[in-house]
Order: sequence, then C-alpha cells, then structure tokens
Amino acid sequence: MKQTMSQPPAPVLTGQRLGVYEVQAPIGAHSMGVVYSSPRLMAGRHTSARPATWCSFLVLTFVMLPSSLWLAGVHAQAPADTARYAVSYVEVMPSARAAAVAALEQYRSTSRREDGCVRFELLEQVDRPGHFAIIEMWKDQSAFDAHGMTAHAKQVRDALQSIRLSDYDQRPYKTLTIASATAVGNGQAIHVVAHVDTVGGAQTDAPGLLTRLAEASRKEQGCLQFDVLQHTTRANHFTVTETWENRKALDAHAAAQHTKLYRDRLQPMSGSPLDERLYKAVE
Repeated sequence: MKQTMSQPPAPVLTGQRLGVYEVQAPIGAHSMGVVYSSPRLMAGRHTSARPATWCSFLVLTFVMLPSSLWLAGVHAQAPADTARYAVSYVEVMPSARAAAVAALEQYRSTSRREDGCVRFELLEQVDRPGHFAIIEMWKDQSAFDAHGMTAHAKQVRDALQSIRLSDYDQRPYKTLTIASATAVGNGQAIHVVAHVDTVGGAQTDAPGLLTRLAEASRKEQGCLQFDVLQHTTRANHFTVTETWENRKALDAHAAAQHTKLYRDRLQPMSGSPLDERLYKAVE
C-alpha cells in the first residue's frame, strides 16, 4: 500500500481500454478529476457513447486520500518555537554613563553580527540615566549558549565591573506569544518592560490572560510591538516587552478596556506588585 501511495497515477491515452471501456477524448473537468468520453465495448464494438468518469482516477483518489490527509496534518502543525531570550538589567554610576553606553553599544554591535542573533536591543530607563535593559533574542538554545561563551560577552561585564551599582542581572526566557514588529520605532517611541509574577498554579491561567492582553494590544493604534516571554525554569514568571509610537499611544493603551480588565484579573493571582518600567532606545 505504501508503494502504491508514493507512485503517481498512470497517464490516460486515447484509445486505451479500461475494462469494458475505451478512452476516446477528454470532454471536461470534474471536482474529482477529468471526464472522458469512453464508450462501452461489446465483442469489440461500441455499444454506447455516454461519457464516464475515468474509473482508474477514482481508484487512485481513494488510495491516495489517506496519505494526502496525513500530509496535510503534518503541514498544519506549527514548528516548535526554539527561540531563546535574555532580558538583562544593569545600573551604573551616573558619572560613568558615557563609558557604560560605549561598552554596551560595542557589545550590541558585535552581538548582532553573530549567526544566531535575531534581535538585540539596548534601552535606557526614562528619567533614570544609567539604568539599562538589554533584550536579546537568539534562534535557539545552542546559539544562546554559544553567545555566552564569546569574548565580547565577557568583555562587556569586565568593562562594567568598576562602574556598576548593581550586578549584571540576566534572566533567560522562552516564547509565550510574539509577533513581528509593525514598524520601526522613531525618536519618540516608548519601550515598556514589565515583570509579572503569578501564584495559584495552572488553574489561574496566567499565560492565557497575558496572551489575550497581547492579542488585543497589538490591534491598538500606535502599538509597534507587544511580546510576552516566559521564564525558562520558573513558569510563573513573565516579562512583557512593548513598543509604542509615542507617549500618547501608551497612555491610550493604559486606559483601554482590555488593559483594565487584564489588571483586574491579574491582581488576585499576582505574586508581587506590577513592575512596569519605561525606556528609550539607546541609538
């Protein structure tokens, strides 16, 4: 049966005999295939001239159908999302901001040239100079691990060591829900990084709540990007990364009905106060 399903159907030829029928010519199309004129033969003579659907095609249809359905099922499955993320935070002395920016920009530039790098953003907190967030996306765990072993990954930490006020706090994540950015942010774009901790286990459905928020928020005017990441080892820890066209768009999002509903439903399952910080891109 497997060999039959892998072989293409034989071509139909004028004059070919199929049992008691003789193929004359195609006369039209049918949802199941091509319709041919094929008079019935009786002792070598034509006894009728009514068209008939090619029976061999029908046989092949029923033989091939299970294989076609199986292949359709394979293609319908979404590929596993193997991307890995890192969200890192570091604070430096205000007087050393320029040195920190130089080191972090060099780190970003070199990291973006790595084969497995998908996204690498450097952000600085609004109204808090020297407070940085780094958002990285790597195509898979191997690329993420290889990046961590590079010389420039070590060099940036060495460069920050003497000027930092906090440790280089890096947190690993996987995808909960992401979508392609709708546009490139301009100088007015506002970035939001929110950390969400939940309690109550699977029955609270925090992933579903966050996914619904992301889907609704992406439809808002001025939303450039809205992703939700889930910690790789602590399933109740999430980071939401957002980019808005400007402060007006962000304020409208905060007042939206779906945002209010999300916060109302999050509150009973929240394991800590909502940690939401505003950033500007360092370019």
